[in-house]
Amino acid sequence: MNTELINELISLAFKEDIGTGDHSAMACIPKNAVGKAHLLVKDKGIIAGIDIAKHIFHRFDDTLIFSPILKDGDKVKHGDIAFTIEGSSLSILQTERLVLNIMQRMSAIATKTNHYATLLAPYKTKVLDTRKTTPGLRVLEKMAVKIGGGENHRMGLYDMIMLKDNHIDYAGGISKAISKTLNYLIEKNLDLAIEVEARNLNEVKEILTFKEVKRIMLDNFTYDNTRTAVSLINGKCEIESSGGITEETLVEYAKCGVDFISVGALTHAVNNMDLSLKAID
Repeated sequence: MNTELINELISLAFKEDIGTGDHSAMACIPKNAVGKAHLLVKDKGIIAGIDIAKHIFHRFDDTLIFSPILKDGDKVKHGDIAFTIEGSSLSILQTERLVLNIMQRMSAIATKTNHYATLLAPYKTKVLDTRKTTPGLRVLEKMAVKIGGGENHRMGLYDMIMLKDNHIDYAGGISKAISKTLNYLIEKNLDLAIEVEARNLNEVKEILTFKEVKRIMLDNFTYDNTRTAVSLINGKCEIESSGGITEETLVEYAKCGVDFISVGALTHAVNNMDLSLKAID
């Protein structure tokens, strides 16, 4: 858990939501009132964000008593209870929406990822997320991918070199882009993995002349070209398939023998899981 980044996110979210105060709650709930609530699951899938929920509650009010019943990654169905929270009624009311917003989205991502990971289980291929995330929420969305059984690609522009089509075109071609990158890493004393996008089989061959490349991304390749590329690469580096790969085509690309399939839809095309925080006696 990237606590520093998550704390910044939580602080911004509280500022956005509470502002000058939760006047709805303060108008009718005594300051010293105490209550209890539980997180009710109203959907099926993979629950995610329980640890984050605990962190949010305690960051807002460290006297709240958080009692987990389920754990991140558990399969859930309608009617399951994920946790209970007990303490200041005002604190529970002010944290409710943020906890739900985060858990609903994280659970949706974990559920979708788990479905893809299950489809890939018979093969060596792993499903990867991308940078197609909600601005500011990437750390949580990528956490949800891991909970769902997927793998994280790079977190951002800073922790891996990834030379895509525009980098290559602006640099004057694949060889120039890779050569300049290798010199840059030496000059800056950086130890970063290099991935290069290939748009056709000729580009795959050109990339393979550089042993420093850790992974080749096959962008929008057909099944036949993917199989040919896998044969050409022959274990010299990792292989990632990308570009419009869906639930319907996922397994066929895995059968081609690639190591990874990156799917932007894991984080940018999900429907939130239905969850509710309900007051209980």
